[in-house]
Amino acid sequence: MTAIINTLIVEDDPVLAQAHSQFAARVPGFTVVGVAHLGAEALRMVATRAVDVLLLDVNLPDVNGIELCRALRARGNQVDVIAVTSARDLATVRAAVSLGVVQYLVKPFSFATFQEKLQAYAEFRRRAAEAPRVLAQDDVDRALAALHEGPARLSLPKGLTEATLATVTGLLRGREQLSAAQAAAEVGISVQTARRYLEYLAMQRLVSRTPVYGGAGRPVQVYRWAERPPPAGR
Repeated sequence: MTAIINTLIVEDDPVLAQAHSQFAARVPGFTVVGVAHLGAEALRMVATRAVDVLLLDVNLPDVNGIELCRALRARGNQVDVIAVTSARDLATVRAAVSLGVVQYLVKPFSFATFQEKLQAYAEFRRRAAEAPRVLAQDDVDRALAALHEGPARLSLPKGLTEATLATVTGLLRGREQLSAAQAAAEVGISVQTARRYLEYLAMQRLVSRTPVYGGAGRPVQVYRWAERPPPAGR
């Protein structure tokens, strides 16, 4: 019988929090026991309910996720942490590792990548639970290897690349809205290809799309990062 892994989602963006909750619920063995939008709320939940792992955003409104990890460790709480964040600078990654973050998942990502990370973590827990109380070197190596094993990472849809996806994502996050034509002109790709990247982000629920009507012909779809509300009057 698969052990249930009680999971707490810590994410300030309501849309992403819901998406991560739905993703986690689709991975066998994981159950979501709560959603926290603030670090203080996460600390209260960890103290009052059984939580095995946090899916933790680093950039929270009230406290940096790294500081939240430090607060947990200072209280003697050894709950596991999987960072789910857009923070990818070396200092943040090194701090996360030093505080025992067991996986680091960089936004944006596909469900397949999310599932792979959670399955690897579940295998790590299984191997650790089966190991003897006093570990030999092979036992340690086998348990830790689970965090880096698992099925080969599923690539992006055919024709899309990680580098261009990161560029398009950066454009979106740096402005109020973006159309496929604008993205194509700035990135140097075709409008059709730009639209595929934008639609991929929409499928991951990282961006919203709104039709804009003006003149004859079909409306133009404009895309906004999910945390940005549509302009007033739209």
